[in-house]
Amino acid sequence: MQNTERITIDPNICHGKPCIRGMRYPVENVLEWLAGGISVDDIFATLAYAARLAHIKSIKALAA
Repeated sequence: MQNTERITIDPNICHGKPCIRGMRYPVENVLEWLAGGISVDDIFATLAYAARLAHIKSIKALAA
C-alpha cells in the first residue's frame, strides 16, 4: 500500500478534510501536533488509547 492510500477524503467525514484512512483524524491536526513538538510515539499512544475507548459499551455523562 502506498502512503497516499492511507489518506482519504470523504465529504461526510470531518467536513471533507483529508483524514487518516478509516479514522476521523484530519491530516492537518496530526501536522499541527508534530509541529508543536509531540512525538510520533505520543501519537501512537493516543491512537492506542482511542482504540481501547472504542471498546467501551456505554458512556455516562458526569454531573456538572
